[in-house]
Amino acid sequence: MIESIIAGAPAQFVPTDEDHIQRLYAAADAILEGFADRNELGHLESQLIEAGGEVPLFVHLAIKLACSKQIVRDIENNVHVSVIFAVYLENERILRPEEHEHGEDFLMRKIDQLDWLFGDTPNLTWDMYVVDDGCPENSGLIAQEILDRRYGGDSVHVLFLEDAIRNDSPATRRMTSTRDSQKGGSVAYGMWTAAQQEQANHIVLYTDADLSTHLGQVGLLIESMVSEGQVAAIGSRREPTSVVVKTGLRNTRGKFFIYLWKRLLPLLGEIVDTQCGFKAFRGDRFPELVEDLMEKRFAFDIELLIRLEKDSPGRISKVPIAWIDSEAASTTTAARPYLPMLKSIVKMYRRYLSDDIAAEGYAQFIDGLDDLKWSQLLEKIPAQIADAEPASFGDFDGVSPRDLEALLD
Repeated sequence: MIESIIAGAPAQFVPTDEDHIQRLYAAADAILEGFADRNELGHLESQLIEAGGEVPLFVHLAIKLACSKQIVRDIENNVHVSVIFAVYLENERILRPEEHEHGEDFLMRKIDQLDWLFGDTPNLTWDMYVVDDGCPENSGLIAQEILDRRYGGDSVHVLFLEDAIRNDSPATRRMTSTRDSQKGGSVAYGMWTAAQQEQANHIVLYTDADLSTHLGQVGLLIESMVSEGQVAAIGSRREPTSVVVKTGLRNTRGKFFIYLWKRLLPLLGEIVDTQCGFKAFRGDRFPELVEDLMEKRFAFDIELLIRLEKDSPGRISKVPIAWIDSEAASTTTAARPYLPMLKSIVKMYRRYLSDDIAAEGYAQFIDGLDDLKWSQLLEKIPAQIADAEPASFGDFDGVSPRDLEALLD
């Protein structure tokens, strides 16, 4: 059976292609029927990962979806999942592919993905919050218009960060306008709003607006929270069974970013991929997490992880996922966000952690960087970092602040 799925898989999976999407669901359901045991599915996945490039992405993603759906089917208790994502300059990508060259129809795709995952498990329910991050192109209004025209349910809601700031929501403290947010403020507000519901076993999670992470994988994310009592679970693109399609330049920049933040935040231990837009938290814990949240921009989730790890050590799970880069209309493809994030992480280090001589050296180096110096560094990322696996960066500090400073001479 799996051999026929591999043979019939498209060489390159296109997440906006309707034929590919339906074939993906059919493949996942067929795998689930042939390997109903979770352990068998895991063994199959490991075998295909070892086969490397011989197995199309389509098949790897189908197995992730099959594992996720099996997890959901095995859950006996009532669970409610709230999904949140922010929209900013998504006025093109939210359209259908036939309406714009960058169109992904991501809003309706996400609804379909959740319906596929939870459709035959009435004890698991879901809702979704789309939060406009102050978009000048009215992405939130476009989302509401699409829902009014094409969605017949009542599980999807559109929120506006501007309204929350005007109404002095507890989730928007420290904010005076939507200009203070770059995704972080909106996601925190959306998750805080979702967490106000009185739901048993409530899990709030956020994702990115694009189709990089298929929401059919939500079961993978919530498994340890439902069965092991973990307080959070984060999708990771850097585990042995992660499946990633990502361009080389962004991957190298990401490694450099990880190396630097690891020098500042050793308490996050084995966590490597802090920036994957696929994280879940216990709903009853989330309101307290956003009280007095310092970071409202792209590094906001790192602050959430710091707070959780300090309060509940060792209770954040890493989850290997399948992830497909969506650069076409991305608002974060440039190198620029990494430096502001690092400067924010320096502030977190100084707020939450004890002084450390080694960490302080890196903190001072990062404080001294400007856009020009950062661009120079990105052209000269040391081979010890570029060629290494980020999982080793927790123990490896072989590139010192002085070494980095020398690259700028």
